[in-house]
Amino acid sequence: MYRRPLLQRLDLPSVAVFRARQLGDMLCAVPALRALRAAMPRARIALVGLPWARQFADRFHAYVDEFIAFPGHPLLSEQPAPQDALTHFYTSVCLRQFALALQLHGSGDVSNDIVGGFGAQAMAGFCRGAPVVRNGTVLFPYPDVGAEPERLLSLMAQLGAPSTGAHLEFPLSRDDEDEWRDTGLGESLVPGEYLCIHPGARKRDTCWPAHLFAQVGDCLASEFGLQVVLTGDADDAGLTADVANRMRHTPLDASAALSTGALAVLLRDARLLVCNDTEVSHIAAGLGLKSIVVFGTADIARWAPLDRHTHRCIWDPAAERVHVVLQHARALLSGTAPSRQRSVGMWPYW
Repeated sequence: MYRRPLLQRLDLPSVAVFRARQLGDMLCAVPALRALRAAMPRARIALVGLPWARQFADRFHAYVDEFIAFPGHPLLSEQPAPQDALTHFYTSVCLRQFALALQLHGSGDVSNDIVGGFGAQAMAGFCRGAPVVRNGTVLFPYPDVGAEPERLLSLMAQLGAPSTGAHLEFPLSRDDEDEWRDTGLGESLVPGEYLCIHPGARKRDTCWPAHLFAQVGDCLASEFGLQVVLTGDADDAGLTADVANRMRHTPLDASAALSTGALAVLLRDARLLVCNDTEVSHIAAGLGLKSIVVFGTADIARWAPLDRHTHRCIWDPAAERVHVVLQHARALLSGTAPSRQRSVGMWPYW
């Protein structure tokens, strides 16, 4: 007998959404959160995530009503946590008696046990193997292929949420604008007349070499008359200095000086971003900024931005394809189509 999807047959006043990841991964979940809000416009939606993600919940207040800090877990690489912290966390969450706990963290190998401890009336998410439908629990097989936003949206679709698009977002606030203005860095920049290079990444050993970023910066500065702006966090200061020292053109080094929101304001007015596979590429996707994203060891099919025209993803683990990066950067800056010479099996990537 046909049964309507979970979100269409239950009146759910409250939902706890679990996703305990870093910024780039969180941004990939925005389409799923948007679909959830469309399905449950009156429900109170709480995001359960790593402590840093309070700022993420604030930025996406259209989809999230409150934030609950998750201390971490011994089996999650993102942030281990002692048992006493977890005990206190579970006690406080169970007292909330959420109507639904939604596991948006991944395949559920570890996270299903975590979310199962929330004490919610119902639970939904992904699992390995066959689907599970029993005792208020609905789990669907985890898709091992596809881009991350699409994987999460497939869960929302099976739960009965309407389609609201797979595009990313990155809303900017007045505080972001004020923080960027207060740095004073924008005084020497003209919107549309600079490009950003972000040479760092959370995993430093996967970064494209500094001399190649410098080469790309110099070539594009010469050919298009653009100012080069180097971006990064406090840990990237040495790396951006290395890139700057290798360049003939003098770049503006904005590393370590910007909050995430101020960085996004800087990116919004740029002509192009060149970066590694890291969170800044997802910010660019949310802003609609053209970008070149160089991949080394990460799953390119999972983490590449969905718009393959605006965002060109280059597979270069051996750091030998700077000519391809320049080819696509020139195409994006000039508005022309690049030649279609790709490696075997790499479509739709370059």
